[in-house]
Parts: sequence; structure tokens; C-alpha cells
Amino acid sequence: MAGFSRNVLSSSIVVVVFLLMLRLTEARDHLVGGKTDSWKVPSSESDSLNHWAEKSRFLIGDSLVWKYDGKSDSVLEVSKRDYVKCNTSSPIAVHNDGNTKIVLEHSGAYYFISGAKGHCEQGQKLIVVALSEKHNMRRFMGAPAPSPAEFESAIAPTSNADTLKASLVVALGVLIGFLF
Repeated sequence: MAGFSRNVLSSSIVVVVFLLMLRLTEARDHLVGGKTDSWKVPSSESDSLNHWAEKSRFLIGDSLVWKYDGKSDSVLEVSKRDYVKCNTSSPIAVHNDGNTKIVLEHSGAYYFISGAKGHCEQGQKLIVVALSEKHNMRRFMGAPAPSPAEFESAIAPTSNADTLKASLVVALGVLIGFLF
């Protein structure tokens, strides 16, 4: 009987670890700014969307979601050069539906600016750095992402929540080791 309950406990732990790992590796939708209507001219430098992006971690397959008034604004995906110069004349892509969702399909920096006249110059812009698949274990293990120093104003964030998740996984791994 003790062997049976030990096998059931071991199987249950394996299932929990598998589900936890699956949850940590799935693509996520990120509401830009963390709330509806964040796509606007920031009231101060500390209100910049780049500060929000620095605190988030983005992986290939994740999506950015913007909620904004499509009648008065738009989201332009641009090159780094156009980002720096706030050039709206040659965007990579234009989105003006008010409910924009962009999938991060490759690793590296993505640059976004407002299409509304003068808004980019007032700070309504965003850089997001998507990490490659090899960094997926970094999210799982809670290790900080490598510094993307070549990306202006983009800092790879770390998260205490990720560290907590990694600690739980390590603890479960040790428990499974003792059971087998």
C-alpha cells in the first residue's frame, strides 16, 4: 500500500511540474503600458512606456496589445533610425484600428512611435526587446536576461516572480529526486 501511494504522489508531482513548465513557456499577450489607454503622450519622463517595457520580459511568440482611440492616433512600427528621429513617413507597418495586436516573431528590438502629429516628439514611443528561444529557460529559471546594450533606452528586465517560480521548480525537482 505504501508503494502505491508513493507512486501516485510521484506521478502527481511529475504532472504538476509538467504543467508548471508548460505555463512558463507559453506565449503571452502584453497590454502595452499594463492598462487600457496607455498609448498617449506621457505626462512625465517617468510615465514613459519604455519604463513599463524595462520591467517586462518579452519572448518570441509573445504579443503586444494596444488599446487606444483609432480615430485620433495610430501605432507605427519603424526602424531604429526613424524611432530616434520620430520619422513617420516610412513606417514598417501602420496600425490604426484602436485595438492593435502585434506578434513578436523574431528576437531583437522592435520600435514603435505614435502616428499622431507631434506625439512622438513628446515621448509617445516604445522600444521592446524580444528575447530568443534560448532565453526561455532564463524566464523559467529566473535568471536576468542579457543586457541589450546596443538598443537605445532598452534594458532587459528581471522579475522577482520569475525567481519565485524557479525556486518552486527546483524544490519540486529535489522532492522528485528523493522519491525516486
